[in-house]
Amino acid sequence: MPEVMLVNSGNDDERERVIDDNLKRVFDETLEEGIPDRFKELLQKLKEQDSEKGSS
Repeated sequence: MPEVMLVNSGNDDERERVIDDNLKRVFDETLEEGIPDRFKELLQKLKEQDSEKGSS
């Protein structure tokens, strides 16, 4: 896991840049995680239920 930068600078511009970098890093890491298998299975079950209701 990448190192988290701390915001202890007195410079507001530097503080905002550090916060921005940290938020972007966390967002990118979250995108890379993908969808867990249990959610994929749940989505598949819901699709099957919808198709069964549609054919009735």
